[in-house]
Amino acid sequence: MDIAILFPFLLLIGVMFLMSRSAKNRQRQVMEMREAMQPGTGVRTIGGLYALVKEVREDTVLLEVAPGVHAVYAKNAIGAVLEGDEYHRIVSGEPAEDDTPVVPDDASSLTGEGTAQDGPRLEKDGDDSTDEADERDSGTDGENGSK
Repeated sequence: MDIAILFPFLLLIGVMFLMSRSAKNRQRQVMEMREAMQPGTGVRTIGGLYALVKEVREDTVLLEVAPGVHAVYAKNAIGAVLEGDEYHRIVSGEPAEDDTPVVPDDASSLTGEGTAQDGPRLEKDGDDSTDEADERDSGTDGENGSK
């Protein structure tokens, strides 16, 4: 058999192997994350609910969704186990410490040569009659060029 005929099949088998391997690794990480839950840990469910873990059972967890309000969730419904300070920051509504760089509105601040207001300005003199006259003289209505 010619190697050119076998190459697509070998490539397909290799891609499938790599995809299944990465899926298994992701599944293993999720299981480890869910096993790391302990009472007092903050979690986010797959539905976006933030709660504190009160009790961990075999297939379920008891969550405190509000002070004095408890609910039982399946372990599979836990989307993320949060660190203590992150959970308290989210629940209390404090803004995140923003480490993202500030993007300027114009490029002049990137060059260090001053701001856009230092450059030349085009001033309009308030006489718009020339613009209107030019439009009338052209004989077209503007966009599509028809008369």
